[in-house]
Amino acid sequence: MTIPTSIPTETINGLPYVNKGKGELIALSAIKPEHIEEDELVRRLTAKAADLNRILAAFRGEVFDDVVAYRELLADKYGVKRRGSKGNITLSTVDTSLRLTIQVSETLTFGPELEVAKEIIDGCIRRWSAGSNDNIRALIDQAFQVDKQGKLNTDRILGLKRLKIVDETGEWEKAMGIISDSVRVMASKEHARFYRIEKESGNAVRIALDLANA
Repeated sequence: MTIPTSIPTETINGLPYVNKGKGELIALSAIKPEHIEEDELVRRLTAKAADLNRILAAFRGEVFDDVVAYRELLADKYGVKRRGSKGNITLSTVDTSLRLTIQVSETLTFGPELEVAKEIIDGCIRRWSAGSNDNIRALIDQAFQVDKQGKLNTDRILGLKRLKIVDETGEWEKAMGIISDSVRVMASKEHARFYRIEKESGNAVRIALDLANA
C-alpha cells in the first residue's frame, strides 16, 4: 500500500481541487492551513505505519519459517515423520530468560447436525420436569442464542459438554456426541508471542508487537 505524500488534487479550469469523498469537491486554496498541517501529519505517520506493517509481515513469515525448520530438524534427529507443521509449541533460551510461544487458534462453526442435537436436548428437558430444570432450560436457551451477526457462540455450546448431567435414557450423551460431530473448523491461525522472564519474580512479560499493547 502506497500512501500519497501530499493531498491528491484534480485540475478544474486550471485550479487544483480536492475530492473530499462522495463527489464533493473543494478548492485547494479554500482549505484552512491547520487542516493542511493535519493532512500532512496523518499522511506522514500513516506512511510510517505502512512501512512498519510491511516489516512486521516479513518478520512474521521469518518467525514461522524458522520455527518450522527447527521442528523439522528435531524430527529428523529422532527419525520421526511429521504429519503437519502447525501446533502449539513453546521455545526458550538456555538461561530461560526469553520465551517464544506459537499458538494455533481455530475458528469453529457448526453443521446442520446441531439442529438435531437441539431437538434431543429439548426432549431431555421436557422429560426432566421438576425444580432446578428451569435453570437448565435457561442455560440451554442462552447457549443457543445468536449474536447480532446471527452467529452462535461456540464456547457456550461446547460448554454444554462439560456439564455433569446423567440421563438414564442416554439421550443427553447422544446429543453431546452429535454436537461434537457438528463442529466444523472454518479457519486456523498461528500466533507468535515473545516474552522476557523477570529474574526475580519469574513473571513472563510479553514483548508487544502491536500499538494497543506497547
